[in-house]
Amino acid sequence: MGNTLAELRNPSIIRKMGIQALTRELGAVGMAYFIRQFDQGEGDYTKERNSLLNNMTMQDIENQLH
Repeated sequence: MGNTLAELRNPSIIRKMGIQALTRELGAVGMAYFIRQFDQGEGDYTKERNSLLNNMTMQDIENQLH
């Protein structure tokens, strides 16, 4: 890849070049951790947490651990 203007405008090519650069500089694991920082996730954590912990006390949680 010669980094021509046409290549840099192609999302597929720029993505590939970016992943290669990150992997070269950070290693595969570092690249994966970096990419994960931009993952928005899905769902509504607060809503899910409230439904999962509905009326649970700290004692209830502690009892489940034993």
